[in-house]
Formats: sequence, structure tokens, C-alpha cells
Amino acid sequence: MPPPPPDWGPELDAAFAAGDEQALSAAYRHCAGVIRGLAVRALRDDTAADDVVQEVFIRAWKYRSGYRPEQSSTPAWLIGIARNCIADAARTAGREAERRQADAVRSDREPRHEESDLLVDRLVVRAEVERLGPPRSTIMALAFYEELTHQQIAQHLDLPLGTVKSHLRRGLINLRTRLGDGHGTPE
Repeated sequence: MPPPPPDWGPELDAAFAAGDEQALSAAYRHCAGVIRGLAVRALRDDTAADDVVQEVFIRAWKYRSGYRPEQSSTPAWLIGIARNCIADAARTAGREAERRQADAVRSDREPRHEESDLLVDRLVVRAEVERLGPPRSTIMALAFYEELTHQQIAQHLDLPLGTVKSHLRRGLINLRTRLGDGHGTPE
């Protein structure tokens, strides 16, 4: 463990323990480089090392009430926190690597059906919409495929707004019944 910097003294340790933000700033200036160096060496990842530095100072500030200046200097205490943060980061990186590897193995073994299932679902729904017959199928297509509002559909087809809404409602009930939901009654 490196000794505290020459201009670090017991008064800064006490100020840090008391919550003096200038002492936190001084601790950061004095120790961040050393902590980052330890993290880079251990993790071999600059971004993870930067995260460790940040986590060390967050933990130190958050839990400064547990710091005892009479037992160690602030830099030594920060290095102890850094060791814990580096170990945590290494465990997290290991778990993420294992998860990525497991996902890769799983994706190699399992065929991808999501896209084909989605296409089949779309085709089934489109066929059921067409089975509704005009004008209901036309109104449903304009509402869901063309994304027109009820008012726009009524204007486009020169139908009363209430008629458009009724056809949409009945069409949805028919689709729900035909596609197996069972919450509607066919017409």
C-alpha cells in the first residue's frame, strides 16, 4: 500500500471524516490516479477502472462515518475500499462474460423462431380480417394497417362515424372469437 502523499496529514484525515468537501476533493486529487492504476492492472479495462474510481469515492463519502482517522490515513482507507470495488467489478465482469457465453451457446443450439412466428401471426390476422368481408374488412384494414382515425375512415369511405365505429367494434369481436380468445360473440 502506498504511503500517504507528503502533503497529506492528520488534519485532512479528520476533515474528511467530518464531511469536509474540500478534504474529499484533496483525497480525490491525491488518490484517484493510484486507484485507477490498480483497477486497470486488475481489470484490464479502462472504462471499468474509471467506474471503480467513481465507486470508491461514492462509497467513501457515503460511509465516511465508519472511517476512523486514528486507525489509518484516508488514502490507506480509500485503497482498502478500492480493493473491494475492484473485486466487485471483477466478479460482475466474470458473470457478464459467463452470461454472454451461455447466451451464445444457447443461440447456437436454439433455432430462431421469433421472426417467423411474427410473420405467421401477421398472415393469420390479415387472412381473418379479409374473411370479415366488406365493408368491415376495409374499415379494419384502414384502421390498423393504414392507421387512419375513425373520422378519417368515415370521410374516406363516405360513411357515418357511428357506422365506422360499429363495424370496427364488431370486427374486433369477430377476430377475437375466430382467433381463439373467446371473449366476444361472432356475428
